Amino acid sequence: MASRYGGLMAENLESDVIIDAPVERVWEVVSDLRRMPQWSPQCRKVIARGPIRQGTFMLNINRDGELWWPTRSKVTDFSHQQRVAFRVLDNNTEWSFTLVPEGERTRLVERRDVPTRGTTQISRVLIDKVLGGEADFEANLVAGMNATLKRIKASVETSKAGPSA
Repeated sequence: MASRYGGLMAENLESDVIIDAPVERVWEVVSDLRRMPQWSPQCRKVIARGPIRQGTFMLNINRDGELWWPTRSKVTDFSHQQRVAFRVLDNNTEWSFTLVPEGERTRLVERRDVPTRGTTQISRVLIDKVLGGEADFEANLVAGMNATLKRIKASVETSKAGPSA
């Protein structure tokens, strides 16, 4: 589908992983969005205004190769041991982690949702002119989501803290 700018319309993206740990342990890790630079290949720094909870504003510093750029975001959902989500104010996308209990394991789902009106024009222009176009950019995002989930899984599974250890 084409956007108003002329490129492809951004798509919703999703990736998931099974983590060999209960929801409580996974939540301890993913609910602290300040730790995103430990997991995400693109995010380099998260500066949050106050504790992470619904309504918290964050400034993220991102990198792709030699390109660096800031994004502003706001936590839109902080449902204890279920879901944490934030909207990127610069492009209107919402990123989320949803925790689905599966016995003593947890399915962790990472999503990037695009509003029906699409992303902002400035975002579409920058993706098209600077970040290689929508298709390449989204392929890189999915690869990054997979890497992020793999790193979160490793972090949770190697920290056998808590009563289920």
